[in-house]
Amino acid sequence: MKDSIIRKARESADLVTSFVTEHAGRIEHAARSLGERLAGGGRLFVMGNGGSACDALHVAVEFQHPIIEKRRAFAASALPADVALLTAIGNDGDFAQVFAAQLELVARPTDAVLGISTSGTSASVVRAMRHARGLGTCTIGFLGRDGGPLADLCEHAFVVPSWSIHRIQEVHTVLLHLLWDQVHVALGEPDVL
Repeated sequence: MKDSIIRKARESADLVTSFVTEHAGRIEHAARSLGERLAGGGRLFVMGNGGSACDALHVAVEFQHPIIEKRRAFAASALPADVALLTAIGNDGDFAQVFAAQLELVARPTDAVLGISTSGTSASVVRAMRHARGLGTCTIGFLGRDGGPLADLCEHAFVVPSWSIHRIQEVHTVLLHLLWDQVHVALGEPDVL
């Protein structure tokens, strides 16, 4: 087991390092774009299913309640957070509409939408991202495998080239922390992390 533990940790660290090295410029561009939306009063809506729903909650908390003193908070909502609403939409219609139905009511062109999908094929995220793209929101995707249809729907698509859900999610966690941090740096706040 010890060798397996070390190998998996090394795989994770190597994938994170190579991914961030390759995409640092694109991460900066996404952070600047998101920062402009948030600084202008836009809101961030985040969505995903399963473990990606947990990541969506994590992102929303980071933006709403900064862990670094004196960094400003921004309006952010995790669309999977309301279990009653999700189950009502899913029960009365189609689970694939649970995020799109919410965005139809609340999203504006000045907002940003982040979809998280380790496969890039999640029907509920695909439908919502299509709607978000049609509105003209800033669209960001944290994806995996080959990106699936979501890669073409996101203005800023970050596709982790792995078939391991764990490795993909580990890179997504680093991405969400970098995005949060660099939005603040892009808006002129000190680079304290």
